[in-house]
Amino acid sequence: MSASLADGAPGIRLREAVLADLDAIMHLERATFPTDAWSRDVMAAELASPHTVYLVAESGDEVVAYAGLSAVPRAEQADLQTIAVDPTHRRLGVGTVLVQHLLALARERGAREMLLEVRADNPGAEALYERHGFARIAVRPRYYQPDDVDAIVMRAELIS
Repeated sequence: MSASLADGAPGIRLREAVLADLDAIMHLERATFPTDAWSRDVMAAELASPHTVYLVAESGDEVVAYAGLSAVPRAEQADLQTIAVDPTHRRLGVGTVLVQHLLALARERGAREMLLEVRADNPGAEALYERHGFARIAVRPRYYQPDDVDAIVMRAELIS
């Protein structure tokens, strides 16, 4: 899979992530989530899992964003695992396109709903998800450690 994002994000190309992208993904992971970044081993396992799909967005040869979906084929639920966009590429439509593609992939795998957690101190991300049909369904107090930040659990129905 490879797609140009010229309509929403000029000069950006989207493709499925491969293990060779791990260094670039981890760079973005640590920059975006400095206090609670996933470990390299966890991210490598995510990329290798048959139940996940990770996408990267590239500008030239540089990975400027990534996002992950966990969706067991024919399962009712899918999870938006993570999404990170380099600060220099935010507000350009990259996150929107990543979310749209993950929603489509979840539908293709037969999911009827998608869940996610978002940090309560990240209203920009919460607004992005709301624009794509996600609604708050719960709060997990002090979920993100060591920061003691709540997680807002959100859900979207996937209509084919």
